[in-house]
Amino acid sequence: MTMKIYTKTGDDGTTGLFGGRRVSKSDIRIEAYGTVDELNSVIGIVLSASVPEAMRPDLERISALLLTVGADLATPLLPPPIYAIPRVAESDVLLLERLIDEYEVDLEPLKNFILPGGTPAAANLHLARTVCRRAERSTVALAGAEDIGVTVEKFLNRLSDFLFVAARRANHLAGVGDVAWVNPAVHS
Repeated sequence: MTMKIYTKTGDDGTTGLFGGRRVSKSDIRIEAYGTVDELNSVIGIVLSASVPEAMRPDLERISALLLTVGADLATPLLPPPIYAIPRVAESDVLLLERLIDEYEVDLEPLKNFILPGGTPAAANLHLARTVCRRAERSTVALAGAEDIGVTVEKFLNRLSDFLFVAARRANHLAGVGDVAWVNPAVHS
């Protein structure tokens, strides 16, 4: 049997969470996992363009992890789901920390703020970083309204750090320097 992509159940402005509860499409939970989906699409843009091959497996792994983040956010902890839902684990946060440390080894220490830019891959990784920060803000708002655990927030916080370092590494691997911000107050 073929599944139809449209169900018509959302025509009233609601959507279903894992577990069956229906909520408004403007619910903060929907905003949180919808923004994670948007972030994953930006990662897809990075992967479809000129990402350095050395970074591709890490970004593909993160893209897959973002589906877990979305499932985690789409599934309330209470009542407990009747079937297994993937959840973000502390090991996922540690993976990001390990990647950040690995990526920073070859980078010059930051001496000033940098602007998003350089290579297309770096610019899109900076875009991913800003979408990740928005997903983090929505997730923090959701956590203020109900218990979602602590790991998703930590993961998104660490992921935005990773994306910043990944943008710098993409430029470095392409032989392009960071785009330094020049403070106009100092140079006027």
